[in-house]
Amino acid sequence: MNETIDFRGRYIDLLKSSLCSSLYDESSWRRIEGPLKQEVKGKPLGQLKRAVAHWIINFAAKRKVLLLRQLPYNADSRQQGLDWPLFGYTMTGRNRLDALQKCLEDIIANKVPGDVVETGVWRGGSMILARAILDMHGETDRKVWCCDSFEGMPVPTIDGESFSGTEDFSDLDYLAVSVDQVKSYFERFGVLSDRVRFVKGWFSDTLPDAPISSIALLRLDGDLYESTRDALVPLGHKVSKGGYIIIDDYHSWEGCRQAVEEYRSTHRITSPITKIDAHSVYWKVE
Repeated sequence: MNETIDFRGRYIDLLKSSLCSSLYDESSWRRIEGPLKQEVKGKPLGQLKRAVAHWIINFAAKRKVLLLRQLPYNADSRQQGLDWPLFGYTMTGRNRLDALQKCLEDIIANKVPGDVVETGVWRGGSMILARAILDMHGETDRKVWCCDSFEGMPVPTIDGESFSGTEDFSDLDYLAVSVDQVKSYFERFGVLSDRVRFVKGWFSDTLPDAPISSIALLRLDGDLYESTRDALVPLGHKVSKGGYIIIDDYHSWEGCRQAVEEYRSTHRITSPITKIDAHSVYWKVE
C-alpha cells in the first residue's frame, strides 16, 4: 500500500509544538510577587510591601535567582495562548500560530508583495515559524523583520491622551529578551540568515524611519495603546492589497483595541475583523 506522507506538514506541526513548548506538557510560569497592581486577599498591595517586594526582586535578579512558581500544564490554555510558557519561544498559543500560517500561505499563493513584520517579538517564536514557512515555499526574496525594544515593555503613560491598560509589566524581566538571545533562537531552529532583520528600540523612535518599504503581513504584539499606535501609524499604510494585519491583543488589552479602532476610523478601513481566539484578530487589506 502506497501512502503519501506530508513531511512538510509534519515539520510545521512539530515546529509549532516546539515553539509553544507543548511537546512535553511543560508547566507555565508566574512571578511569585505578581505585577505591580497585585492584590492580596482582595486588597491592593500597600506601598511598603511593594517596595519590599521590589527590593527582593532586584536583589535576586542581580544574583540571577528566579523568583517564580510553576503552574500545572493545561493543554487548552496553551492552545489558546492563555498562559506563559516557562521555556517556550512564544506566548501566542497554537491557534494564533495556525492563523499566522494560514495568512502566510494565502499571501504566497496570491503573490502578495512585501515582507513580514512583527512588532513585539519576545523570544521570536512567531517569526521563527514565519521564516520557516517562507523558506519551505522558496520565498527567499521576502524578509522577516523583528521589531522590539529587546528590553521588555515600556511603562504605560496614563493621561488624557492615553488608553493604556491598567497593568504595568515594565519591571518584568521575563519579558526582556536581548536581541542576541533572539538571534540565537533563530539559529537554534536553523532559520537565521540575512533574510531576518532586527530593529531594536522603542517603536516611536525606530519605526517611522525603519527601512521597510512594502509589507505583506504585519503582526502587532505591543499590548499597550502607545505601542499599538506607534506601530500602526508608520507601518499600516505599507501593507499591500491582499495582505494581512494581525493584532495579537485586540480583545485582551483595552488600550490596544482603542488604538486599532482609532486607526481604522482615521483611514476609513471597513475590512471585516476576523476573530482568531479570545485575544487575537486580523483583517485582510482590501
